[in-house]
Amino acid sequence: MQIHDVTVHPEADRLPREGQLAWKIAAVAADPVAVEAEVVDMIINRVIDNAAVAIAAINRHPVATARAQALAHGRAGGATVFGYGPDMRVHAEWAAWANGTAVRELDYHDTFLAADYSHPGDNIPPLLAVAQQLGISGHDLVRGIATGYEIQVNLVRAICLHAHKIDHVAHLGPSAAAGIGTMLKLSPEVIYQAVQQALHVTTSTRQSRKGEISSWKAFAPSHAGKLAIEAVDRAMRGEGAPSPIYEGEDSVIAWMLDGKNAHYQVPLPAAGEAKRAILDTYTKEHSAEYQSQALIDLAFRMGRKVSDWDDVVEIVIETSHHTHYVIGTGANDPQKFDPKASRETLDHSIMYIVAVALQDGAWHHVRSYLPERAQRADTVRLWGKIRTVEDAEWTQRYHSSDPAVKAFGGKVIIRLNDGSEIVDEMAVANAHTLGATPWKRADYVRKFRTLTEGLIDHAEAERFLAVAERLPELTAAELSGLTIALPAGRLAAGKPGLF
Repeated sequence: MQIHDVTVHPEADRLPREGQLAWKIAAVAADPVAVEAEVVDMIINRVIDNAAVAIAAINRHPVATARAQALAHGRAGGATVFGYGPDMRVHAEWAAWANGTAVRELDYHDTFLAADYSHPGDNIPPLLAVAQQLGISGHDLVRGIATGYEIQVNLVRAICLHAHKIDHVAHLGPSAAAGIGTMLKLSPEVIYQAVQQALHVTTSTRQSRKGEISSWKAFAPSHAGKLAIEAVDRAMRGEGAPSPIYEGEDSVIAWMLDGKNAHYQVPLPAAGEAKRAILDTYTKEHSAEYQSQALIDLAFRMGRKVSDWDDVVEIVIETSHHTHYVIGTGANDPQKFDPKASRETLDHSIMYIVAVALQDGAWHHVRSYLPERAQRADTVRLWGKIRTVEDAEWTQRYHSSDPAVKAFGGKVIIRLNDGSEIVDEMAVANAHTLGATPWKRADYVRKFRTLTEGLIDHAEAERFLAVAERLPELTAAELSGLTIALPAGRLAAGKPGLF
């Protein structure tokens, strides 16, 4: 890996393209390096994972809305839409919108956490949509996905957005544009312009993940993917972009991030170096914010030691800065204690999540969020006794680059009426690469079958899995098989709108 110093430059410097981060990203994307077998295997896992969570969410209101909007933009030879077979085609950017929203709705696919947050699997819907529309092979789609993951993960390692209340999809626009550039074998010049345009149009505030969290949380990544496709289209037609988008004196960094004295060190692969960042990402066994994954597993273990929940005086979760301030009491969001809060809000409340996981010893992507579950009196009482505190050691471990040290969990202290305490801790979730039961292909397939059971026919499930597992060998015609059809009459219709 090469470390690139990124600072703000006054216009008088006339920073050459070769010194700009967007150009360096474009150079990585244009590098024809082969994709390693281990990376190909993980890409297949994530294609399966995305499809699983998309079908599980297929009839939720935001997904039905996005799908209805996409269907209003039909195109012969376009891209497929989850819920329909390969004969239903729409414009690629609208397929990315519909499928990306379905993938993100349950907040249940892969994650990478470092200086900022990300769900790198959000790169897959826009790349797949473009590949289907333009007749790209599975081999080239795999190359594009490897680039999308590489760019997003390395931007997330180096550049913190949330500290400035910028939503994390600002790293997704450039990564998706770069991935499309790789897949289409575009020149560095075209990718450079597309990356800059994509960043320019995908910067928005974190209010989408603050306070009363709405359905926009699911739409935001698919919006970024849609805008990335449009940015590539403009760049291919010869249109330019605001430049330098990262380093300019009126750039994103200068006015939205660390300001004119900013200094970021962004790692990117050297020329000829394989793109392996996807191997540093991790999926979710439980449908909740990633920082809760280890704490859910820990709560299962600790809950068996409590016989009466009303005997609990308080529960303290010692954890990282990110967990405390984003999904803990450090966020100062009263909605995180509201039994009538939205599902989107509840899955960003570690207090609610731990309370339910302790009591139930299980987590379900639907049942754990039902209004009757959230409003159960004994749960509400327990929920109100939980608070988080930032612990410097857990924060340090969260940011560590050493995989043996890096942690996303915390310590839980349950204090009882008799003065005794139940104390335990967990660093990483069981499903994590370094966890007790690190996930392999069979786990992804099991998740897929569990989440799609009762929604699609068994034959359709097996057909999709067989196609997905042949991803790098698929011809352009076979790529249309990477969709999943529900039986006739099973898809919810979205409300009417403008289209």
